[in-house]
Amino acid sequence: MLTTVPNLQTALSGPVPDLEQRILDAQPAIEHWFRMQWQEHPSPFYASVDLRNSGFKIAPVDTNLFPGGFNNLNPDFTPLCVQAIQSAIDKICPEARGLLLVPESHTRNPYYLRNVATLSTLLRQAGLTVRIGTLIPEIQAPTPLALDDGRELLLEPLVRTGNRLGVAGFDPCMVLLNNDLSGGVPDILRNLEQAVLPPVEAGWTTRRKSRHFAHYDAVAREFASMLGIDPWRINPLFEHCGKINFRQRQGEECLEGYVSELLADIGARYREHGIDAKPFVIVKADAGTYGMGIMTVRDASEVRQLNRDQRKKMAVVKEGLEVQEVIVQEGVYTHERLDGANAEPVVYMMDRYVVGGFYRVHQSRGDDQNLNAPGMNFVPLAFSSACSTPDPGARADAAPNRFYAYGVIARLALLAASREIEELTGAPDPD
Repeated sequence: MLTTVPNLQTALSGPVPDLEQRILDAQPAIEHWFRMQWQEHPSPFYASVDLRNSGFKIAPVDTNLFPGGFNNLNPDFTPLCVQAIQSAIDKICPEARGLLLVPESHTRNPYYLRNVATLSTLLRQAGLTVRIGTLIPEIQAPTPLALDDGRELLLEPLVRTGNRLGVAGFDPCMVLLNNDLSGGVPDILRNLEQAVLPPVEAGWTTRRKSRHFAHYDAVAREFASMLGIDPWRINPLFEHCGKINFRQRQGEECLEGYVSELLADIGARYREHGIDAKPFVIVKADAGTYGMGIMTVRDASEVRQLNRDQRKKMAVVKEGLEVQEVIVQEGVYTHERLDGANAEPVVYMMDRYVVGGFYRVHQSRGDDQNLNAPGMNFVPLAFSSACSTPDPGARADAAPNRFYAYGVIARLALLAASREIEELTGAPDPD
């Protein structure tokens, strides 16, 4: 069954179609390069990458190591997800039979619960016995949750025996976290002898976006050198501000300085490439997700002009985590539209494979704003097929070829995450 690709209205011209053509022309070299990279840097179990296509560059703007939107993927490509899971399991623990899934504590979020149900189904279809263990302290016995789509989840309290984690009567080979640990790493998850994926060090207790994009910068430079392109065309500039307190208005001068510096750097790039657009930056919490703690800044003076409500929104992210560090990231316009609304692609990967994706669409957000906000909706796409099978006879910006380019950029971010996890866990370099 063929998946219908929505009619995209794009304003793409200039360097990006040329960039996409270069990627298509270099497909054999790119795939060989990736194969060599995965041998040195094993990929995370799963990840999702938010991309932006500005019409003059394609770049990742966020990489999530605990993706929560599997329910938004096109079900036609379930077999690809299952095969990717089996590939990952074969490398990590070939004899694995049982897997413990530890989700977030969002029992009132129907969209997230659908994600958990879909993910657990995919894992079962890959041949695993799956139980769902919850960190919610109030759940002291197996508790069924009815989903609004007719499915049901059974949440069970976690049981730790020595250095092994499970639920009553179930001792799994592996623990899969779908919880980003924004509130910290609970003792029950520490020092387990089972494989824990992703490792607890990849949670937001220790992870920083600035570290990830430092690794991405290195990956992008290596890739761009191979292709003979300017790495800026696939790489957002950024700065890190490590001392900020929005509530008490501390660190504003430091932040304003970084914003001013980065806007000037982006402006210089625009002039170099003949781009007629106004530079902007995105200021966001260096740790955390769910689109919280994010703002668009077009002039450095805006940092000092934040009103009380704006400072309050920037001060705290998920789990009440206080924002003390921010990343100032080059803003990348989105020039893709679905039914007149701004849209951005989100690519999902399991192991080293692209397994699906969707467009995040927002009717009331501008092309220079964060689209991961209340009011967004999702349109599934056939990324899984299109990302791996470009059409060399079609235009560079035809849907299959554009999606292949998106898959390449997403995998670059995945490779950066691999190196990032190695740094976080202190994994030794391969011989």
